[in-house]
Amino acid sequence: MTTPVCKGASTAAVAPPSSPLPTPSSRPSRPSFPSFAAYVRDRGPALLRAARSLSANPNDAEDLLQTALAKTFVAWERIEDHRALDGYVRRALVNTRTSQWRKRKIEEYACDELPEPVLVPSSDPAELQVLRDAMWRAVLRLPDRQRAMVVLRYYEDLSEAQTAEVMDVSVGTVKSAVSRALAKLREDPDLARAA
Repeated sequence: MTTPVCKGASTAAVAPPSSPLPTPSSRPSRPSFPSFAAYVRDRGPALLRAARSLSANPNDAEDLLQTALAKTFVAWERIEDHRALDGYVRRALVNTRTSQWRKRKIEEYACDELPEPVLVPSSDPAELQVLRDAMWRAVLRLPDRQRAMVVLRYYEDLSEAQTAEVMDVSVGTVKSAVSRALAKLREDPDLARAA
C-alpha cells in the first residue's frame, strides 16, 4: 500500500508509515504534585477562575476557593491520583456553594432610599483611657480574693461557675464576693471623678 502525498508538500511533514500513533499511555499527563503548596501554586489561578464562575462577587469567590482548598488539604493524603485533584477541588467548590445557597435565608428588598445610619457618639479616646486607668487602680485596691474574682469574671470573662472552679470555692461565694467588690468600686472616689 502506498502512502498518499499531496503535491507541493514537504516530505518532512509526512509521517513515515512505520511511526505509531500516540497511545493513551504515551500522552503527556498532568504532573504529580510533591506537595499541596506546589499544587496550589501551579493550579491556583485556574481554580480561582472556576470559583469566580460560581460567584458574582470576587471576594466570595476567593472565600469559596479557600474553603474548597481547605477540604482538599484535609484529604490530600487520601488522593492517590493527582490527575484527579482539579476535579476534587471543583466538586468541593460546587458542593460548598450549594450548601451556602441552601443556608442563605436572607430576603432582600429593593428600596428607593437608603436608610440613614444610626450615628453613635464616639467618646474621646483620652477620656476612655483615663477611665480605664482609674478603674484598674480601683480594682488593685480591692482585697486580694475579691480582686482575683473580679479579674476572672470581668477581665478574663469567665462564668461564675468557672471562677468558682478556678478559685476552689462555691458559686455562692463568688457571687457574694463579686457583689461586695462591685459595691466598693461604685463608691470609689477616683472612679467617681474619672466618670
